Amino acid sequence: MHDSHSERMSRGETRAAGGLALVFAFRMLGMFMVLPVLATYGRDLSGATPALIGLAIGAYGLTQAVLQIPFGILADRIGRLPVIYVGLLVFAAGAALAANADSIWGVIAGRVLQGAGAISAAVMALLSDLTREQHRTKAMAMIGMSIGLSFAVAMVVGPVLTHLFGLAGLFWTTAGMALLGILITWLVVPRTAGPLQHRESGVARQALGPTLRHPDLLRLDFGILALHAILMASFVALPLALVEQGGLPKEQHWWVYLTALLVGFFGMVPFIIYAEKQRRMKRVLIGAVAVLLLCELYFWAFGDNLRALVLGTIVFFTAFNLLEASLPSLISKVAPAGGKGTAMGVYSTSQFLGAALGGILGGWLFQHGGLGSVFLGCSVLALLWLVIAATMREPPYVTSLRLPLDADALGDAGLVARLLAQPGITDAMVVAEESALYVKLDTQQVDRALLDGLIAPAGAAPGH
Repeated sequence: MHDSHSERMSRGETRAAGGLALVFAFRMLGMFMVLPVLATYGRDLSGATPALIGLAIGAYGLTQAVLQIPFGILADRIGRLPVIYVGLLVFAAGAALAANADSIWGVIAGRVLQGAGAISAAVMALLSDLTREQHRTKAMAMIGMSIGLSFAVAMVVGPVLTHLFGLAGLFWTTAGMALLGILITWLVVPRTAGPLQHRESGVARQALGPTLRHPDLLRLDFGILALHAILMASFVALPLALVEQGGLPKEQHWWVYLTALLVGFFGMVPFIIYAEKQRRMKRVLIGAVAVLLLCELYFWAFGDNLRALVLGTIVFFTAFNLLEASLPSLISKVAPAGGKGTAMGVYSTSQFLGAALGGILGGWLFQHGGLGSVFLGCSVLALLWLVIAATMREPPYVTSLRLPLDADALGDAGLVARLLAQPGITDAMVVAEESALYVKLDTQQVDRALLDGLIAPAGAAPGH
């Protein structure tokens, strides 16, 4: 065995993962800080109506959804770094536009422009270029954690910053963070030798059709769309409910979100461990969606005092965090071999569409039917998701690997059939132009030595 299988991440890999996780976190912080404050502070902008405030909350999702996959393909053509730099500049420009706005339309225009800096796909692809196969899951997890953390920080810092410096100050902070992201990318993230052409790092056109026809992937795409729609719509209503029905001044909302996120974060951990260890992911998923549904009904029926609202918010975030963490993991289990990058691309697009839809619908419902109708609308969406999720099959508990193949193995016509005959290997695919094998296997049934033995054709000594 040589270095390519060493168990620890190299310094370069750690720098790449840490640097890109920071870039992601700063950008997400800028996206999310607006959530807890726009519904309350946005009322002072000229021309503001609840429907337009909802549009401002969700607007970034529209451009993000449309540009997510094209930017990823562009990053394959011209390189990842130019796309990341330009995307962060566009994002900063959108924040500056919103900071200078005195009308709700100006803020909406700024949010739309912010969303146009759609760099997620390019960042993920760059991360794939800079990390080896066996460390990629760890690196992706670092980015996932940075997004979760930035969401938590945003919920607490957003209200505090806005109280001190107003909405304009909040947007200027966001612009500054995007510029800081450019600096981190330039100073911290190592340079690549060039893009690795492999299918897991981005959207592969050949895999788009099968991904869009895959029933369980579509169920998960609908799930993330519903989750983010419910989140955005709830944030059209929750901050206002805290002020109007809970009597909590908007400057003090930060402690509600801080409590909810801390309890929610630790509350979800046992469920995630149970889902993975006991292989009960479907049960945990359905349970969390049911809790989300009950939360929205609870807000609607009992959300007329501060204690009820705080309690509901805590339970809401426990279910939200659990779903936010388990959906991507389900995508990578369900996606066909070599199709994970494409599946994640479609999934991200669905997530941003959900954010846009939730903001717009939440604002519209609030304008026409008050707070209660927003919570009822979210309940209907959660119920629909519950029905769709219940029809999903239990996911395969598999790990994806990409292994380089030598000329002998590439020419071995029986390789895929031999692998698929092995219990515990659910999918395998040879991509000749990458000289690579994509394989999905159950690590409880197949270990690395057995896999190497299966790849080495009969009679050849398994060596590197």
